[in-house]
Amino acid sequence: MKAFLMHRERDFDHSGAMPWNERALTQDLELNTLLHAMAGEDELLLEVARKVLLSGFENDVDTISYRQAAMKDCLEHAAAIRELYNLMEETLKTTKKHWWGLSSHYPSSMLYSSIALLEFSLTTFRSLRKIAEEQASSFVSEAFTRLFAMLREELSEDYLATIQDRLAGLKFRKGILLSAELGEYNEGTNYVLRKASKSDLNWLQRILGKGPPAYTFRLADRDTAGPRILSDMQHRATSRVAIALAHSSDHVLSFFKKLQVELAFYVGCLNLRDRLAAKEEPVCFPVSVSAGERKHRFAGLYDVSLSLRMEHRVVGNTADGDGRSLFIVTGANQGGKSSFLRSIGLAQLMMQCGMFVGAESFTAELCPSLFTHYKREEDATMKSGKFDEEVARMSDIVDHLAPNSMVLFNESFAATNEREGSEIARQIVGALVEKGVKIFYVTHLYEFARSFSDKKTESAMFWRAERKPDGTRTFRIIDGEPLETSFGEDLYHRIFDLDEQLENADANAATWPIVT
Repeated sequence: MKAFLMHRERDFDHSGAMPWNERALTQDLELNTLLHAMAGEDELLLEVARKVLLSGFENDVDTISYRQAAMKDCLEHAAAIRELYNLMEETLKTTKKHWWGLSSHYPSSMLYSSIALLEFSLTTFRSLRKIAEEQASSFVSEAFTRLFAMLREELSEDYLATIQDRLAGLKFRKGILLSAELGEYNEGTNYVLRKASKSDLNWLQRILGKGPPAYTFRLADRDTAGPRILSDMQHRATSRVAIALAHSSDHVLSFFKKLQVELAFYVGCLNLRDRLAAKEEPVCFPVSVSAGERKHRFAGLYDVSLSLRMEHRVVGNTADGDGRSLFIVTGANQGGKSSFLRSIGLAQLMMQCGMFVGAESFTAELCPSLFTHYKREEDATMKSGKFDEEVARMSDIVDHLAPNSMVLFNESFAATNEREGSEIARQIVGALVEKGVKIFYVTHLYEFARSFSDKKTESAMFWRAERKPDGTRTFRIIDGEPLETSFGEDLYHRIFDLDEQLENADANAATWPIVT
């Protein structure tokens, strides 16, 4: 039995390796805010959400469409999905708590533990089939229609009743029928468990009738070796059955675990949708295209992590970057550039793992990997300077780059002077674009931005954080060539408003005591 809720032909592997730059992506895109919104207090939801979000680079357009269709079903029938997840959670908690005997090396312990677990699983199977029968007609995605069809076909009541009857027989309430042969030195060998024939006699005939011929022996009261020998014979006869039942139990538990893990992803998405819906933030299912098609356009795109941290809605951005490989974002301080860059990265991750994104509409090409190169705060433990550290991180990224990858730069190479930083950034960015890498670059390095503007590079697009003439920030990103100023005086006047300070000084001077 397979769930197939995240891939058409295989289970989702949540034990795989994470990207080498997991830590940088988590820090720079503030993924923990998003992940905790999806998981709440559920550790499994957190683990699965992190794994799915960061492993989406392996998915193709078909896989993303498959998950999106399943996600739409989940959004329409959230209560049923949560019921399925809770059923798996309670089932696995119970099995973990009570059936430790599956790991035993004694056949009898393995046998009876397996029987108990499988009998308990029958209850879960009946609950699964009931949900499938009630919900099958309302789900339309391939993933869930196939799951519900499998549950109804393979878990029929006749099949479950047969299993229950077989398990009851394996409890050997009427004793064990086995055969054996005499081996070397008259030692027993070839022990085989036999199926006892069912009697066609009614209860009265069984009481009054004559039983089959048999030999009987009794153990002496003080015989200590006899019970051990009989127990050993029983272990040998039931060992194969015990192993087979243990494998069956493992298969059943594996199905429950796989189903829980794959449902966990969708439940996490439901939790996130509820958080965003409570703030009336828009979400949409993105349109993904194959890598290399150079598609990137969106409407109302916003930073989901920022929205989750704030009480009010955040500003979204609209742009059309189709056909471009280089996007340079400049403009005033505190104008929303970094939040916009995060929104680009988060939307890419969410799209590639099959989720909805925080936007009114979103279309983008897939990328085989995503990298972030953000400025870092000064670290007293660094063995070299801040600029050396930036270059070293850039070298690591280059070692892992592939064509059509995406790199997000945020104030990179600003640790040195304007001329050197601009020249280094220009050479690196030029080389990456030439190799087919898509780049979003937030910068205050005017010389760097102007170098691409002057060239009129067809693959480059320029955005600017909007600033009103009076200095007001709208937190929107608009089309615009880089300006020579970043309006640092706005920040200066905000902190050191000279007119206000002089007025306060004059007012205070009238009340200051005169000291002679």
